[in-house]
Amino acid sequence: MFYQHAKISKISEENPRVKTFILDCDLKTEPGQFLMLWIPESGERPMSIAGANPLTLSIANVGKVSASIHSKKVGDRIFFRGPLGKPFTFQSSYKRIVLVGGGYGVAPLRFLASAAAKKKISVKLIMGAKTKGELMASPDKKICETIITTDDGSEGQKGFTTDALTNLLADNSSTPDAVYACGPELMMKKVAEICKQNKIPCQVSLERIMKCGIGLCGSCSVDGKLCCCEGPVFTGDEALGVKEFGSPQKK
Repeated sequence: MFYQHAKISKISEENPRVKTFILDCDLKTEPGQFLMLWIPESGERPMSIAGANPLTLSIANVGKVSASIHSKKVGDRIFFRGPLGKPFTFQSSYKRIVLVGGGYGVAPLRFLASAAAKKKISVKLIMGAKTKGELMASPDKKICETIITTDDGSEGQKGFTTDALTNLLADNSSTPDAVYACGPELMMKKVAEICKQNKIPCQVSLERIMKCGIGLCGSCSVDGKLCCCEGPVFTGDEALGVKEFGSPQKK
């Protein structure tokens, strides 16, 4: 697969750790897929896609490659391969869905919310962070209803996203057709367990170290499944069947 390239047309700071980069190109892609982003002086890493038209990436400064990207300016060029991986999916019968995002895991869910809204699916997004200062930007109110949680109560509801999900599902009049989650793995495991208990379909996006992105190196294997090809999106039941699901992962 050949590298494509694009120039950065806009940069916005979501919070002290996350910047969103808008590139001067469109990309035919679906929510949940990812790119292998290459910075010549630093290396290559997988990055989730936050928007397609124009191509948008929300990147947390967590390592060498992401730090290099954070140092880029408008007009600088970025190289990438993709889109890669299995995306989130909808059933044609879906009328309403719930998205649960923690930290920078909210970024691909904003893309998913926009895609669902275009299909006339009602969307509720539960997004959380430890503090108000670590929250990502909320989607437009025309796209979805947003429920905010913070661990310390500095914004929105005090508590975890999973608490908000439990409270939401307690209202039988608004049971969603499916739940989608992206963020810290312990959070996603709890979401998958809650959905299993309530017999609601669930999809989660796993994050693993990926060196090739096309199923050759095996670095992203989870219990024999290649996260880059068979994921990164898995059903909740598939994820719960992975022994290491919910354990801290190396970045």
